[in-house]
Amino acid sequence: MSNSSNNELCKFNIPDLKVGTLDQLVGLSDDLAKLDTAAEQTTRKLVQYFSEVLEEERNKLQENLVIGNKDVHTYVTKFQWEAAKYPVKQSLKVLSEIIGKQVTQIDNDLKTKATAYNNLKNTLASIDRKAAGSLVTKDLSDIVKADNFVLGSEYLQTVCVAVPKLQIKEWESSYFTFANMVVPGSAQKIVEDQEHALYTVTLFKKVIDEYRANCREQKFIVRDFVYDEQSLKAGRSERDKLVQEKQRLYAPLVRWLKINFGEIFSAYMHVKALRVFVESVLRYGLPVNFQAVLMEPLKNSQKRLRSELNKLYLHLDGSASGPIEGWGLTQGIPTHGTDRSWNNNSRNDQNTEYFKNFRDLTFDDAPTLVSLGVHDYYPYVWFRLNIDFLEKRL
Repeated sequence: MSNSSNNELCKFNIPDLKVGTLDQLVGLSDDLAKLDTAAEQTTRKLVQYFSEVLEEERNKLQENLVIGNKDVHTYVTKFQWEAAKYPVKQSLKVLSEIIGKQVTQIDNDLKTKATAYNNLKNTLASIDRKAAGSLVTKDLSDIVKADNFVLGSEYLQTVCVAVPKLQIKEWESSYFTFANMVVPGSAQKIVEDQEHALYTVTLFKKVIDEYRANCREQKFIVRDFVYDEQSLKAGRSERDKLVQEKQRLYAPLVRWLKINFGEIFSAYMHVKALRVFVESVLRYGLPVNFQAVLMEPLKNSQKRLRSELNKLYLHLDGSASGPIEGWGLTQGIPTHGTDRSWNNNSRNDQNTEYFKNFRDLTFDDAPTLVSLGVHDYYPYVWFRLNIDFLEKRL
């Protein structure tokens, strides 16, 4: 790898792969473009979800984004084809299918694991929100005690009322007037927050609805709460179980995300390698005789770099200009000469004519190039490589 004052450059080595026929390459070009998008999207979803799962430990995300024992930058700049996963003896079509199945499997597994873990988190969060609200809405099970209630009576029931703090005096002087059968002197203040005080009042069961309605008219809120020791214990037990289940799932989920980030990012990089190889053969023909380069230009040198590259390789394929941002894979720079003929056993006049016509296209032939799947057309094969999957894209 070499460094200059403007750009970061290194070779991106791609092994000798089986070329196949022209028709296969043309069809594969479109398939690989779709697979590239799918691999990047799955990688991005996995990284973003990984960040969510880590919660307060989100600062540890980068140290978990590794491929084997390499961080992303090292893996990219020292990329080596993983022949054990993607045997070079297989056809390009088979290699793309292997990667496609891998991407689909990881994406499906991520959805399944995320759904299960998120359902658990959401249930727990709902319980915690109820416990953290105001006295008008929050769960009262951890606030009140059995001593605050008349229990086991056939006729009497104790209710909880949230009273605005600015109306406490009004409440204390009138609470027993909102129904005929309120026990005098039964109002007890249990607790208060910034806006409300919580009182208990004992009254006959048959007037509870009347009492609730009259209290509401005065902005006193009778809470829908009945003290039941067994239900309260079950609620606390349910939350404890959810917390324990979340803790049980956390470590295996983090481990799965870490391992499968390495798998999906590796697949993503191999798709890039396949795309560069296929497009370069389509552009320059056989024999395969070109070098891929990985470059990361500084933002203030991107336009200048693109201009210099266009000038340097103008002789390869017409003229072009356009923006350059972040990491890019550039190939299609022949190491010896510019022979673009189709030199294998499947060569025929149609193949030769295709490469002749493709070679003669220039930037003025934009509609034709777009129909061939070439959207950012330059005198060389070029693809953007995104390696920041959270906020900005390089």
